[in-house]
Amino acid sequence: MTPDDGDLERRPPLLQCMLAGGLGGTSGDMLMHSLDTVKTRQQGDPHIPPRYTSLGSSYYTIFRQEGIRRGLYGGWLPALLGSFPGTVLFFGTYEYSKRHMLDYGVQPHIAYLLSGFLGDFAASIVYVPSEVLKTRLQLQGRYNNPYFASGYNYKGMTDAARTIVRREGFSALFHGYKATLYRDMPFSALQFMFYEQAQSWAHKWVGSRDIGWQLELLTGAAAGGLAGSITCPLDVVKTRLQTQVVPDPTASATGASPATTQAPTKDGTIKPTGTTESSTTQKLQKRLISTSSPSTHTPRPGAVTLDTSSVFTGLRMIYQTEGITGWFRGVGPRAVWTSIQSGCMLFLYQAILRQLETRMPGEQERTEVA
Repeated sequence: MTPDDGDLERRPPLLQCMLAGGLGGTSGDMLMHSLDTVKTRQQGDPHIPPRYTSLGSSYYTIFRQEGIRRGLYGGWLPALLGSFPGTVLFFGTYEYSKRHMLDYGVQPHIAYLLSGFLGDFAASIVYVPSEVLKTRLQLQGRYNNPYFASGYNYKGMTDAARTIVRREGFSALFHGYKATLYRDMPFSALQFMFYEQAQSWAHKWVGSRDIGWQLELLTGAAAGGLAGSITCPLDVVKTRLQTQVVPDPTASATGASPATTQAPTKDGTIKPTGTTESSTTQKLQKRLISTSSPSTHTPRPGAVTLDTSSVFTGLRMIYQTEGITGWFRGVGPRAVWTSIQSGCMLFLYQAILRQLETRMPGEQERTEVA
């Protein structure tokens, strides 16, 4: 799939690329789902002090209290249903766009970059709604969870979807769509530009089409880690915008005290008790939850509240109050996460693609790359 400079680029049938991408991406996402759950709990924990702190203790706590299926693997079904079609759309759009751009003489690095943008945009139509459902179910854990009051209480994926649409409207399934695109489109574009270049160098160094599983893992992990590090500022501002608590302006003006207890309702959310609620004059407090891949950013204590919905304004506010280090807070864990996820996905993609070429032989297109 990846050309050596001056050689012929091997082009497997587009359908094989889409199928390999779907299977590889879904397998990678399922392998990483428990880490995704832990990070979601850490960033969406409304308790003070937080109940989930270090990675190891959080894993153990969730496993001991809630188990695997509804604990560490809570929300696996919407993740699965969104991951496969999302990655199929991504790889199909990426390969189709890349091949046409190269055929029209577009510089390879530009073709890889633009194709990554287009691929992620096409996939976002599927993965954002599924990520909203997945994230809420991950944060909730088991139904009527006695160990963690997340603010959500759905019986399952179908109940979650129906409740969200009924109470919040269909648009709630696309909550955070714009902020997600601002982060994920540049990440995917850089990831695949770096990956194509790394694969080209690896093929040239080995002198063979088969570069071995070690270099397959290394090229994918390096591309993901580097892209994740560069886009860390976008991850920071996205997380701040989507996880900070938006206070109730009515309650602030009247001096009403916030609810101190929560109780599950039939509507699938946990409502505060002990306070008077007026549906026409009082807005419920909102805690927006990040979607897409798990954020590894945790704001420092006393971090400024971003009173804006603009990503660029948020970046400027963080820089003014925290400096350049504020943009790259959590860059280490993010680089580790994106390296592992990218390495697993792209390694499986190449392995499955080779198997498909063997079991489903088809006419291979080849084109010269300058």
